Amino acid sequence: MNINLGGSRRRFLNQFGMGLGGLALADLMSGPAAASDLDTSEATALPSGAALTALHHAPRAKRVIYLFQAGAPSQMDLLDHKPLLNKLHGTQLPDEVRGGQRLTGMSGNQSSLPLVGSPFPFAQHGQSGTWMSDLLPHTAKIADEICVVKSMYTEAINHGPGVTFLQSGSQLPGRPSIGSWLSYGLGSENENLPAFVVLLTKNKGGQPLAARLWGSGFLPSEYQGVQFRSAGDPVLYLRNPAGVTAAARRGMLDAMGELHQLKIESESDPFVEARIAQHELAFRMQMSIPDVTDISSETQSTLDSYGPDVRDQGTFASNCLLARRLAERGVRFIQLYHQGWDQHGGLPKQLPVQCKETDQPAAALVSDLKDRGMLDDTLVVWGGEFGRTNYCQGTLTPGNFGRDHHPRCFTMWMAGGGVKPGISYGETDEYGYNVVTDPVHVHDFQATMMHLLGIDHERLTYRYQGRQFRLTDVHGNVVQPILA
Repeated sequence: MNINLGGSRRRFLNQFGMGLGGLALADLMSGPAAASDLDTSEATALPSGAALTALHHAPRAKRVIYLFQAGAPSQMDLLDHKPLLNKLHGTQLPDEVRGGQRLTGMSGNQSSLPLVGSPFPFAQHGQSGTWMSDLLPHTAKIADEICVVKSMYTEAINHGPGVTFLQSGSQLPGRPSIGSWLSYGLGSENENLPAFVVLLTKNKGGQPLAARLWGSGFLPSEYQGVQFRSAGDPVLYLRNPAGVTAAARRGMLDAMGELHQLKIESESDPFVEARIAQHELAFRMQMSIPDVTDISSETQSTLDSYGPDVRDQGTFASNCLLARRLAERGVRFIQLYHQGWDQHGGLPKQLPVQCKETDQPAAALVSDLKDRGMLDDTLVVWGGEFGRTNYCQGTLTPGNFGRDHHPRCFTMWMAGGGVKPGISYGETDEYGYNVVTDPVHVHDFQATMMHLLGIDHERLTYRYQGRQFRLTDVHGNVVQPILA
């Protein structure tokens, strides 16, 4: 064999039979896609292009709709009933309860940490007897469909690291998001739509949401989330420019594909292959996205169930309905973000506004999925990045108070997708300050989500910078008691 030692290093590797595509393939073959211990006896077949050749075990869920409440909802005002706080309202947080734990810089220098009871009445709902605040009348109606996890905890104490931790398994930016991991491992069930779609509620303030939260990190860019816009075309450049027909666009892509193919044949490059796939998906999305966003076929009763904002594109209600339509069409991971839960002050007035925007649509989504026979294999998740303090940040007045960040305990709920319905899992102490029973760490939550999708979180990995990375890093245990 004649090898040209002149020219580029890449050409040399190609001539030697080890082009970059071959090296990339060899790296993938050392990862989960080539694992010899996959259980294929009960596993569902995966689409071509998925990193896993088969699931690790039989899945309970096919897809996830994650309703992320950015800013951290106050658990003791919504889902974690603490009557003792009302009895001790205005008294000081006992030192033995705090236990010297770290506070944020916003309340850590306060000379007084007065306890605050919730001004919102609680009641038990459903056959399960789940405690809920009267701010959640619609969620109360689905009490027997959801699993309320009251014992979540995290190490993150500020919003940026907290949201990043829930979404990527690391407090530091740069890791792939959950949706990217799942689209990488499981592939797409619909070749005409992205496997991972992101929807943001429009016109919401609060902590900013960076695109890195749905980024693919070190995974190939084809696995990043595709954000649908809240106004105009859901995706930029969805329509052809004036004077450009669909046939002309198809011809341009074909010609571009031929040029890319010549590039691959001379210098195999996985990035070029990914670019071809993305161009082709973009072309197919010109037909599929207008269809999925057109809600004219929805019945009036369905629209009414999501609330009065459902026809207003970009509202949380509109996004919840769109999430169901995307799920119907095989989108693997649908991430909704709703900002504004960061009540450091003015909580008695601001929290009801947040609940009015989100309570009815979230409950309607669960009911709608159940009515269509989709809830059994769709996992719905609701929650923020951490909790709120049981004491007041700043000055406590008769009609006003706020709550600071609190990572030691917070509440999330899940429904469908193999989760046990109508239960509350885990407990916090009577002050709502520390977890006392069945703690669930962020990595445990992530491991459980992946388990429900048929994935062993320890075995879906990607080699980067000399080591195998995974969503849960080197942590995480599946929360078995909440599995149906």
